[in-house]
Amino acid sequence: MKHIHTPPAAAPAPTPHTTLEDAAAIVTGVLMISVGVALFKQAGLVTGGMAGLAFALHYASDVGFGVWFFILNLPFYWLAVKKMGWAFTFKTFCAVGLLAVVSELQPHFLQLHSVQAPYAAVVGGILMGVGMLVLFRHRCSIGGLGIAALYLQQRYGWRAGYVQMGLDCIILISAFFIVDLEQALWSILAALTLNQVLSMNHRPGRYGS
Repeated sequence: MKHIHTPPAAAPAPTPHTTLEDAAAIVTGVLMISVGVALFKQAGLVTGGMAGLAFALHYASDVGFGVWFFILNLPFYWLAVKKMGWAFTFKTFCAVGLLAVVSELQPHFLQLHSVQAPYAAVVGGILMGVGMLVLFRHRCSIGGLGIAALYLQQRYGWRAGYVQMGLDCIILISAFFIVDLEQALWSILAALTLNQVLSMNHRPGRYGS
């Protein structure tokens, strides 16, 4: 009897997230990222991306991290609309705005008096990386270079974590002109930790994105 090969059935399309699930994910991701930001600020560290530039400008001026972070992201919404769509852009705008507000209000709820730089670099990097992953799963980001990294992953299959890492290396050079040498070196570890979390857990095709 001739064996008839039956091709495997196509995997069912993933169920879209509801609006409530997206909102809950944005709040969860932003709160995790905000704790990482608090650790970095207390230890005087700089990271990559728009957050890194916001840290650099915050240390060099009297303007808060959240204010700089919100302003620096404004030019990137055009790219987000053009390449990622209105839904992605709206959720990203909400995440950026929420992180800016939470970062400014957080000292009223969380006071850190002593944090060692190695701990802040590793734990803060992990928290920020996991928080960003939560946002990525819901087609959202914290803006800036993250938008460019996600677009390049979607368009060319480049891993978002590695793209972000390359861009971060350029930004982190500024740390050597802003903070002490020791803090600058720990800042590099922080960026490597964050981006390693992304590169290990956010690969093209693995999670349907």
